[in-house]
Amino acid sequence: MFEDKVLLITGGTGSFGNAVLRRFLNSGLREIRIFSRDEKKQDDMRKKYNSPNLKFYIGDVRDPQSVMSSMRGVDFIFHAAALKQVPSCEFHPLEAVKTNVMGTENVLEAAIQCGVKRVVCLSTDKAVYPINAMGISKAMMEKVAVAKARNSNDTVINVTRYGNVMCSRGSVIPLFVNQIRAGQPITITDPAMTRFMMTLDDAVDLVLYAFEHGHPGEIFVQKAPAATIETVVNALTHLLNKPEHEIRVIGTRHGEKLYEALLSREELVAAEDLGGYYRVPPDLRDLNYGKFVEQGEVKISEATDYNSHNTARLEVSGMQALLMKLRFMQATVRGEVVEAEE
Repeated sequence: MFEDKVLLITGGTGSFGNAVLRRFLNSGLREIRIFSRDEKKQDDMRKKYNSPNLKFYIGDVRDPQSVMSSMRGVDFIFHAAALKQVPSCEFHPLEAVKTNVMGTENVLEAAIQCGVKRVVCLSTDKAVYPINAMGISKAMMEKVAVAKARNSNDTVINVTRYGNVMCSRGSVIPLFVNQIRAGQPITITDPAMTRFMMTLDDAVDLVLYAFEHGHPGEIFVQKAPAATIETVVNALTHLLNKPEHEIRVIGTRHGEKLYEALLSREELVAAEDLGGYYRVPPDLRDLNYGKFVEQGEVKISEATDYNSHNTARLEVSGMQALLMKLRFMQATVRGEVVEAEE
């Protein structure tokens, strides 16, 4: 499917973009285009990978012209560009709208006009029952993608939704490691708080699954284990031989939930269980509003959601094993000082 094709990754200088490059840079792809605002990170990637198949485009998904300029001749798109930090989106919610919602509209419209064959948009568990600006903007991003998919003709548009990607930029795990190394208390919000746990490779696998199996407007979710924050901390302190390290509970921060959901109960009723994944079909009915407001769905009242409290729960040993899949943790246990996953 990828042989001699051109792949564009928006927000490609981030953790996900680097993970894709590690997987595909030496594959049959003719060209991988990295589209982002950050010339410094692009220059770092250019030097790091040193590949003639890797091309860099400076631009912003907020700017339709720069998006269009990068997209001519592209076959496939992984749309990862986003504002992802909960606190910054809380303080600047309109900026989240401009990037996550309007930016997605720009990417998808350009993709349709340029005849791109497939687009996969990356979303987050925070888009389900959202309570913060980042989650709300991502939920709207999903709605934009599904709406575009209704009339995208030859461009297949899908969405993937996943939970915490461990050791990606902004992950709490490198923070905990730095606090342990510095002899500072580990600051946690609520020991009972649960989160889905995924590796960057899991995130890439999910996108590829959607890419290979998706029909227009479908949302794909990978089944993932969860862990409490207390379990994550205990796993880290034992891996670093600091089992008695001080822990300080600071309380839940603004915009945080006790647990996250990957599928709402409304979605779970309609979802197809594919084993390791869920496929959520889009509502592709026409604009006959009676179908939306006059016909109910009894099964929804009897359903529950798929969340980090009711999924498989990792114990400390299982969390340790998952952590040790990460290059960051492997290096950390060896005593090396490394940055979060690039």
